[in-house]
Order: sequence, then structure tokens, then C-alpha cells
Amino acid sequence: MLKLYWADDDCLLPGDRGLAYGDGLFETIRVNVDSAPLLVYHLDRLVRDAGRLGISLSRPELESAVAGAMQRYGAIHGGSHWVLKLVVTRGSGGRGYRPAADVSPHLYLFHSVLPPLPPETGVMVDFSRVPLTVNPLLSGIKSLNRLEQVMAAREMKDPTFELLMTNAAGHVVEGTRTNLFLHGPDGWRTPPAASLAVSGVMRRKVIECLHAAGEPFRECELQVDDLLGRECQGLYLTNSVLGVVPVRNLAGLDLPVGNRLATICDPHKRPD
Repeated sequence: MLKLYWADDDCLLPGDRGLAYGDGLFETIRVNVDSAPLLVYHLDRLVRDAGRLGISLSRPELESAVAGAMQRYGAIHGGSHWVLKLVVTRGSGGRGYRPAADVSPHLYLFHSVLPPLPPETGVMVDFSRVPLTVNPLLSGIKSLNRLEQVMAAREMKDPTFELLMTNAAGHVVEGTRTNLFLHGPDGWRTPPAASLAVSGVMRRKVIECLHAAGEPFRECELQVDDLLGRECQGLYLTNSVLGVVPVRNLAGLDLPVGNRLATICDPHKRPD
């Protein structure tokens, strides 16, 4: 049985394993007034990845909780776009790292205003000095342990919008809060899912749209030179809250900018 807690009721439990050990995962969902275009994708990932961690979630219970949150928080935001955050933990119980056999998962619901959206003319991006290490058992899971991203984000200074992270092999993997797509003469490329710390729901949506549009596409390792080389015809960041964001400058080098990927797929695209 899923135990539901409203974060604005100040009900975070001191013995929660999510607080003690990062034993859980989360979703950050953009709500456009009263609808969440990517909600199914978020719930798909949440249920699947919770299962990978051995946390059993009921999809109907999650859907009911989200419906309640949309009603409760939608009234607060009064016709504005906003963000719903779901935090699932394994629950409370167990000595040390080993959880109790009868532990029940907790679901915390948070809400916030939609952050400022980046300009459609593109953003400035750089590389982080913090290496990204991905445990194969946890690849792609949006777990509560995001310390590498926190350390990388601390390096960021305005007007830099995002920092890209590389793994031990020197491959460019993802941003602190985004996945990336590179457009070149041979079509579209993105790092393989197995190499990702977080496999974003917007990434999944974009891949589906590229396939549906018949666009050449492949998952492959990306080198720094691939992004900075002459064959780069566009670099795009994706995020379920921000949508598709073109990069206009990377590490001081101006890149080609266009709205090609947003035209192919962006459920949050602003009207002209």
C-alpha cells in the first residue's frame, strides 16, 4: 500500500529511507494549466525504475494521487503553468542499509511555479569538470542520489545555462539536467541509454518523434570534437519541463542555431 504525503503539510518523516540513504526516485512534471502532456511517460518510467530498485508501485494508486494533486495544486496556480514533483521512497524501516521486509513505499507530492523558459534563440553551454560515473545497475534511473549533478551545477555561472558532463572514457553523456541531441550530415545522434545517469522522458518523446518523421537517427557515443567540429549542424538539449532548447554557444564557440528539432517534436512549444 502506497502511503501518500503532501509536502506542503510539512510531513517529511525523519526515518524515511529516502532521506537517510537516497533510497528512492523522483519525477518532475510540467503541467500546462490543467494538463500534463508527458504524464504517461513519467508514470511509465516511475513504475519501471521503481521495480528495478525493488520498490513495488501500483499504477492506479499513482494515477489517483496525481489526479488529486492536479486538482489541489491547480487551483493554487490559477491558470498558470506549474511543476508537479513526485518523490517515491522505499519507506521507513530496517536497520542500516538493509530495508525491513514489510516496508511500504512513500509518495511525497510537491508543487512549484514553472521556472523561466530559455530563449528560443538558443543558450550558452559549457563543459563541467565533474566526471559522470554511471553504475550499469542504475543507468537511466532518476534516483534521489544526484550528487554528481549537484557538484557540477555548483560550477555554473551566469549567463551559462547548462554544463555538459563526460564519463571516464571522455564521451559526452548528458547535461546536469538535460539530455542532448546532435544534428549532423548523417542525421541525428544521441548518447546510448546505457551510458546515461538519467534517461529523460523528453528524450524518449523526441526519439519517438524522430522515428515517426522518418528522420535518420542513431544512439552512439559522442566525443567533444563531434559537438565542436564543422559537421555539427545543431546541438539541442531536452528536458521534460523546458522542452527542446537549442545551443547557440558551446565553450565559447558559436554553433548553428535553428528550431528544427522543436518543429519535429516539442509538446511544450510556445505558440507563434
